[in-house]
Amino acid sequence: MKAKTTLLLTGSLFLALAGLTPAHAAVDEAAAQALAKKNDCFKCHAVDKNKKGPSYKKIAAKYKEKKLGEKDAIKQMTTSPKVKLEDGSEEDHKNIDTKDPAELSNLAQWILSR
Repeated sequence: MKAKTTLLLTGSLFLALAGLTPAHAAVDEAAAQALAKKNDCFKCHAVDKNKKGPSYKKIAAKYKEKKLGEKDAIKQMTTSPKVKLEDGSEEDHKNIDTKDPAELSNLAQWILSR
């Protein structure tokens, strides 16, 4: 009886603690790529090769190295900062045309997971 009670309490504790941790949804790659395509992101970026702008792999590595995250990526995509291009020139980064936080989060997570 004591073993069943201990098992029941342990299981209940595990479920309670699981409810305290944030659940992160998996990245919807198709939706992220569709949003990127809709906003002409692939005109300057590719997943694994540099174009006019850096590859998404290079961006993800830079963010990881500088300990930047999703919020920083969303800020980059929504505030038109000056960016340095692969040829050394600078221009304003185009804003992503959505205000939906879930879409922005998904795209940022997709880029950073490269």
